[in-house]
Parts: sequence; structure tokens; C-alpha cells
Amino acid sequence: MTDITCENVHDIKYENASLVLKQKREMLFAQYLKGDSTAFLERHTRLLDDYFFESFEKSLIGPEMAIDKNPFSIIALGGYGREEQCIHSDVDLLFLFREKVPENAVQLIKEVVYPLWDIGLDVGHATRSLKECINIAEKDYQVLTSLLDARFVCGMSLLYSDLMEQLHKKILIKRSERIINWLVESNTSRHLRFGDSAYMLEPNLKEGQGGLRDYHTMLWIARIMSDIKTPRDLEYYGYLSHDEFRNLSESLTYIWHTRNRLHYLTGRKCDQLYFDYQPKVAKAMKSSSENGHKQVETFLGELHGRMEFIKQQFMIFLYELGHDRKQTRKRKTVKNTKIEGLEITKRGSLGFASSEKLLSNPELLITIFEESANLRIPISAEGKRLIREFGYLVDDSFRSSPSVIRTFEKILVAPASSSNILDEILNTGFLERFIPEIKGIINRIQFDEYHLYPVDRHSLRTVRTVKSFGTDEDITGDWLCGNLYQELKNRKILLWAALLHDIGKGEPGGGHSKRGADIVRRILTRIGFKQEKIEAISFLTEEHLLLIKTATRRDINDEETAFFCAGKIKDIEFLKMLYLLTVADSMSTGPKAWNDWTFTLLRDFFLKILSIMEKGELASNGAVEAVENKKRKLLNAATSAKHKNDIENHIEFLPPRYLLYTTDHEIIEHHRLYSRLGTSEFVWEINKPIESNTRILTICAKDRPGLFSKMAGVFTLSGLDIFDARINTWKNNIALDIFILKPPVDQIFEEEKWAAAKENLESALSGKLDLAAVLKEKMSESLQMKPHMMGKPHRIEVDNESSSFFTIIEVFSYDFHGLLYSITNALFACGLDIRIAKIATKADQVVDVFYVVDFEGQKVDSEKQVSLIRTAISEVLPKPVL
Repeated sequence: MTDITCENVHDIKYENASLVLKQKREMLFAQYLKGDSTAFLERHTRLLDDYFFESFEKSLIGPEMAIDKNPFSIIALGGYGREEQCIHSDVDLLFLFREKVPENAVQLIKEVVYPLWDIGLDVGHATRSLKECINIAEKDYQVLTSLLDARFVCGMSLLYSDLMEQLHKKILIKRSERIINWLVESNTSRHLRFGDSAYMLEPNLKEGQGGLRDYHTMLWIARIMSDIKTPRDLEYYGYLSHDEFRNLSESLTYIWHTRNRLHYLTGRKCDQLYFDYQPKVAKAMKSSSENGHKQVETFLGELHGRMEFIKQQFMIFLYELGHDRKQTRKRKTVKNTKIEGLEITKRGSLGFASSEKLLSNPELLITIFEESANLRIPISAEGKRLIREFGYLVDDSFRSSPSVIRTFEKILVAPASSSNILDEILNTGFLERFIPEIKGIINRIQFDEYHLYPVDRHSLRTVRTVKSFGTDEDITGDWLCGNLYQELKNRKILLWAALLHDIGKGEPGGGHSKRGADIVRRILTRIGFKQEKIEAISFLTEEHLLLIKTATRRDINDEETAFFCAGKIKDIEFLKMLYLLTVADSMSTGPKAWNDWTFTLLRDFFLKILSIMEKGELASNGAVEAVENKKRKLLNAATSAKHKNDIENHIEFLPPRYLLYTTDHEIIEHHRLYSRLGTSEFVWEINKPIESNTRILTICAKDRPGLFSKMAGVFTLSGLDIFDARINTWKNNIALDIFILKPPVDQIFEEEKWAAAKENLESALSGKLDLAAVLKEKMSESLQMKPHMMGKPHRIEVDNESSSFFTIIEVFSYDFHGLLYSITNALFACGLDIRIAKIATKADQVVDVFYVVDFEGQKVDSEKQVSLIRTAISEVLPKPVL
């Protein structure tokens, strides 16, 4: 039988107290998960407070520490000090002593903290004397900010009061400006590190821009400047208006609820809202699913909107106090505005002279934005408040006022180099007042890994990108866009289309482009535009995906493709605007929508269509003559009689299509490659084009069934992604295939990567390498659909109309290792020969497009054949997780 000593009793007592705390927390969490979220953070904080009260009251070590001679306090810091205790938040403590920290303080820590560790709480603690605390806080501002959140829990309250008094007298009052500057600089660095959470696919709820830490920084600065005691004091001391504080409180509550759900879901402290967690958190938050939006999209729209509000409020807060990011610059002195009803504030921002002026002249609501752009100064916080408050003045007569329209169009065409005033028009709520249909796309999130920004922000970025063409802000690295933009007769048409091109996404259902064109007609008719202008902008809206879809999913060397687009666009001016809109739209979507290869492809396609429209004749009329001319050029380029004879014999093997669409230089290079083939199964060459960050692999091989599938499998095995492939089969049973590939990630060892891929292909063609078996393990993990994939099923389209010679098969699916190999293998099993392959994207799906014929060279147009193709492809695509 074990003896029960004083120490055992002591341990049992604290173990019981911690177990009681554990049980109470579990009960509180259960209530919270059932929907009782009232004051959850405070209630959770109180449970911890109760534990420390009891620990202090029943401590066996405390009486030995002579609290009357050397008083001590237990003080809450960080989120615990602010009473923001989320489910798995840290518990930060300060054990503060008046004099030197006694030796038996270690026993006190063991007595109080260890039981909390035993029940799984993450407790951080510091044990310091009052003097040490102040000395450290003077040198380390990280420590200082934790003390700004300090809250007395138990012990000697006077000691806590002394700490806060000395903190203010010795540090905050003397060094306030230096500390605030450090906070602002730290905040900027944090934003750079964690990004803008209001726009990120996986926002950080705490550290990102618009996250909780922005709010905390506001509190810290206000505590330094005004010694505020509670968050409500932000309103009482004039930092925020009543409505702003109410909106701030609602936004914080929503983010805290999201954070708690994320903590519970992950079973740990987690502030990064990872992609795969988002549908589960949305379900836990009981977000609605309406207007054709998924539940997760509604949730993310609400979350991004809340974080955007905090971000904007924080930026206004810093600017109004003179502590914005550009605080070190000397603010330029500006002349007084000449607009009656507007004025320059003492801090150099633009505001309204009075609310009475605004009531008597509502057009000041839009004039202030134009003047802000002209003077290049921001609108004051009070000015923005008045714009929101008096937004009801924007009625139908305001919207159709010619002077208002002229002012808005001046803002629309203002240079991209000026501050993006359109963002302010959106942030203040004016844009949705002026164009009510915009409301449907505000904070509209598309749940995929493709669209980086909410639809409203994406639209504004598209406008800004268009205006940047040909300026120092142009990041295309190409002269063409700048030249085309300068040549446009009416840039306003393009900029209206850029602003409204995705307006259709605000209403439920597919086909947002067509729906958007109808909405644009309604908007512009109400505004009072002429019919010609309305039709031009609605056409650009409806067809804004035409060029990118066609360039990435169709054979742009096929004259039928270019003729189709030329016939649809008809007008060269429209073609130029459509091209610029396409580039800007793609660039403003995110990195998965735009890369060097996409740009090169789109540019080449645009130039082909432009050439056809400028010449005004069909290329097919001169196709035969063009082939004959090319043959003559090739023969004339021969360096000797023998060389001429070789080329003449070689031309006999080349199909007309290859001769028509391949340049003289390429044909000569391909012949040179073919002359190296000899008895080998294949030879290849790899080139690095200057105009794009891609690799062009040209392979000359003895043709065989399933050759393309084997090459696709080898590239998958080697980690090489295919952008595009063109397959040419010569009459002498030789395959001349051209692949456009993404370069290896580690380009230092690129040569080794290609050598390994070549060896693998040799082994696969000889039968030594069983590609199917090797790839099976690599593919198995990705053959299940992830949560974000559930909303978009696979789609297989078989098109026998768009091409006179080929059946076009489009496969919409989710990318995984070996997707291209799996599909091409299935097509081979169906008896199909792939002549052209293109790999494109549609949101977070990939679109693999194949131009095929059967083994006899005919299109596949029987219903039975088409059904077999659909079934074969379906069987190799990822399956939903049950």
C-alpha cells in the first residue's frame, strides 16, 4: 500500500483541479459546437481564470514564498490577456514578483503550470521581477507588445498596477513614436510574409493582411497613444465611428468563429485555412448555399469580405494617425481643391466641406474620386464615411446623368500609374450603388485553385492591367499589347468591358459570358449609351473567353480554326480589343491561368486571325500553290546535287498538311534529324525558345501503335509536364512529333533529367520497362477526388463538327500524375490514332484535347464508337471519395 504524503496530496489536488478544468472545457466546447456561441471567448477565458484563482488560493508553495514581503501576481498575456481564448489558443502567463524572483518559484510553476500541460494545454510562461520586466520591455518590443495585453488574474493586484504604471511612464510616454513606427514596420513585414488574406486561396486568419493581428495592432497603438482599456474605447476615443466599431465587432466575431471551427477540426492551433479544410469549416459554420453558389463559396465570400473590412479599416487607421506605410516620406503640399464642396484636410487628404454641401450637390459623391485621382491624394476617413452614409443619393437619375457618366469614364481611363481609385470606389460601396448589378460579384469567391481573387477584385485588376499596357507597369514584356492599346480609337469600350466582363458570375447557372452580355445591355441602356456602344461592350463581354479557349484547346495551325474566329469577330478593332481583354483577364486571374507558353500561343493565334482579316481572303485558296512554292524553296536550298536528290526523295514521304503548316527551316531540321535515325528506335532534340520559358522536344521515331501514349507515360515518370503536342506521321511510317514541355523544376540538373527520360523511353519501347506497372503506384494516391473537386464532375466531349478531317475529343478532369498517359492509353485501346494533343485549363480542372482518327485515318462518327470512347476514358479518371 502506497503512503500518502503531503506532496502526494498536493499533486492529487492539482491533478483534480486540472481535470475539472478539462471537463468544463469539454462541456463548453460541446455547447459551442451545438450552436451556443454566446461570449465563447470570454467564457473560455473565465474557466482558465477560475483554475488560476483556485491554484492561488489552495497553493502549498505560495505561503512559503512570503507574499507579504515579496508580493507576486499571475498575469495573463497575449490572447489570454485580451480574453480572446479560442479552442486551441496558447495560454501565456507572467509570474511577476516585486523583488528578486525566489528560488522556490520553480516549484510554484510546477504546481500551477505542469497540470495544464498534462491535459494538453499549450502554456507559455515567464517568471520575472518588476525591474526585469521593465528592463526587458525597453529593449525587446516583442515583450513590450505582450505586456500591452496584460490582464491581472490573481495575486497582488497592486503589483500589476505598478507594472502598468511604470510601463507607461518609463517606456510608452518616452518612446511612443519609436514603438509605433516599429509596430507599423513589423506589420508591413508580416503582410509581406503572410500575404493579403482578403485575396489568398488559403488565408491566414491571424497573421495575414486583414487578419486578427491587424486589429491587435490597432489596439496596441491606441493603448500607447490614449491608454485605452477596452476595445470599445476605440469608438469612445474617436478612432472609429459607431458604425465602424459595430462592423469591426461583427467581422471579428465571424473570424473568431471560423478560427474556433478550424481549431476543432484540426485538433490543434491552426490559423491557415487550408484548401481541403474550407468545405468542412463552411459546413460547420452553416453557411448557406444559394444563387447557384456552393456552400463553401458563400462562406469564403463572407470571410473575405470581413477580412477586407478589417484590412481597409486598419489602413485608414494608420493613415489618419500619420503612421501609414509611407510615413517616412514628406507629404507633398497640395493646392486647395477648386471643386466647391470639397476640401483638403490638415493631414493632406481629400474630404467634403460639409454634409450639407453633399446633400445639395449629390454629384460630389463621384467628383471626389475624380479629384482624388487628379491630385493624387487619398480620400479622408471621414470622407469615406460620408460616401457610405449618403450612398442612398445615388438613384436612377444620378446613374443616367451625362455629367456623372463623363466623370466615371474619366476615372475609368485614368492612367494605371495613378493610385487605383477604382479600388476606393469599390471599398466605399459607391460602385454597387452606381451599378447595382455589381453587388452579385462583390466578394464572390470561386472555389478552385485557379481563381486567385474574388470576382469584384479580379475585375478591377483586369481594368488596371489593360491600362498598364505600354507603360512602366506593363509586365507582359512584349511591345504588342502596348502598341495595340495606343492604336485603339475608343479605349472606353475596352475598359467598360474589362470592368463588366465577369458580371454574369453574380447570377446562378452556367454560361456566365452570355448571361453577362445580357446584364451589360441592361446596365448600359439604363445609363443611356448609344446602341452601337452597347453592342460593342456586350460583344466583348460575351466573347471574352473565345480567344483563350480556342488558342489552348484547338489546333491554331488549322486554317478552319482561325477562319471560324475571324468570322465571329468580323471587325479588326474588336479583334484587338478582344485580344487585350483576354491577356488582361488571364494575367489578373492568377498564375495558373497565365504563363509564357499561354502568352506565346495566344499571341501567335491573334496574329494569324489578324493576318486573315487584313488580307480578306481564305488561305485555302492558295494552299496548293503554297505547298508547291515551299517544295521549290526546299530544293533550291540544297547545297549539292546529292543533297537535292535526298530532299526530293524526302518530300515524297511528307503529307500535304505537314508541308502546309511547317516552315522551310523546320522541314530541313526535321530531315536532318531523320537522317540520324538509322536503325535506332528514335532520336530527339531539345531546344530552349527565347520567347517563352518552355522546352521544345522534337522526336523522330519509327511509328508504332501506342507510341504517343508511351511517350506521355515516360514524361509523367520523369516529372515533365506537356503543354502541347503535334504528331506528324509520314508516308514511310515515320513519326515526327513535336512536344512543348514545361522545363524541369531543378534546371541545374536538367541534362541529367533529359538523359534519364531518354533511357526510360528506350526501355519502354523495347519492352524492358513496364510503364503501366511503374506508374500505377505513382498514380494511385491521386486517383481519388479531393473535396474541392466534388462540385465539378468530369466531362468528355466528342466533336465531329469543328474539323473536316479529325474527331476532336475534350476531356475535362482534375489533374493527377499520369492523367495524360491514362487517357492516351485508353484512346489507343479504342483503336484511335492521336494526331494533335493540347493541354489547357478550365478553373481548377485541366482540359486535355485530342485530334484523332481511327487506324484507317477516318473520323470517328458512329454513335457506338463515341459511346465506347466515353466509357473507356471515364474508367481511368479519378473517382469521388466515398
